[in-house]
Order: sequence, then C-alpha cells, then structure tokens
Amino acid sequence: MSLSRSNWTILGLAVLAATVGGWLQHASRRAHVPPGVQVAEAGQIVPDLALAGLDGREHRLSEFRGRRVLLNFWATWCGPCLKEMPALVQAQANVGEKGAIVLGIAMDDPARVQAFLTQHPVNYPVWLGRLDSPSTSLRLGNVGELLPYSVLLDENGRLLESRRGPLDAPTLARWLAPAAP
Repeated sequence: MSLSRSNWTILGLAVLAATVGGWLQHASRRAHVPPGVQVAEAGQIVPDLALAGLDGREHRLSEFRGRRVLLNFWATWCGPCLKEMPALVQAQANVGEKGAIVLGIAMDDPARVQAFLTQHPVNYPVWLGRLDSPSTSLRLGNVGELLPYSVLLDENGRLLESRRGPLDAPTLARWLAPAAP
C-alpha cells in the first residue's frame, strides 16, 4: 500500500510540527533558568550541595557517598507531597539503615516544617532547601519548580533519574533497590 502525495505532505507536516513542538517545549523549559545557573541533568554528578538540617547544622550531599540517594522535594502546603510521605516512610523502612536513603528537602518555611514533622514524624533526614533564586530544586533539574519533585542519585552522586509528581510504590522500589553490580 503506497501513500498518495497529499498523504505524504500531511505526514511530513505532522513530523515537522512534532519536531518544532519538541524543540519549543525544551526551549521554554530552559527559559525559566536564570542566566549562568547550571541545572543538573541525567548522567551528571550533581553539585555537593550544603543545606541546613532541622538540627541547625549544615549538611552536604557527600555525606551519603557510597549509597543511592532519593532526594524528595516537598512543602507543608503541597497536598500531593503530604500524600506521598507515608510511601516514602515505608520505602525507607524496607531498605533499612545500610541501603539507599530517602532525603527530604523541604522547600518551605523552617518553622512550618518543624511543626509539621513534630506532628507527622518521618524515618529519614529532612533538610531545608534554598528558596531564593536559583532554588535548590531548580539546580537539581526542577525547571518548573513544581512539587513534589524527586531525584535519584547513584552511589557517586550522579543523577540517574528525576520525576515531577508523586512517586508510586513500584518506582520507589525500583529506585531504592540495590544497584546492579
């Protein structure tokens, strides 16, 4: 079966429109990034961010070298973030203390975070993300700065995957499973 000239024209225009649309989507994502700001992408080693913990001390991502790290960006006002938290707690309980680690990055007011976690404790560390531009989540690929946003780092701090929106149980299990040798 062969295509007529008009069908070839329509097919060619559809392919062109899809290509231009993809390029425009990529360009618009990058338009939200301030000049000079480096945004981590899959395959890159992320910067060794230094963030405040709820204990008031500064912590660095390099503290977790040798372990997979699931960075979960959230806020107390984010309904989907709060719905996702029990699954993160369960996932951390499943991998134990020596396996991968969930690290919550609160993109919120420290007092609100502290009050929330007093009422709803979690079994993983929570650090405070920087809200000023460029925000911590933006630097780790969250160009739209939507929450929840999660990033999976390998044992060397290399960005493996990222996802906007809540993580489901199968994705959590896959992300936190021991790395293949």
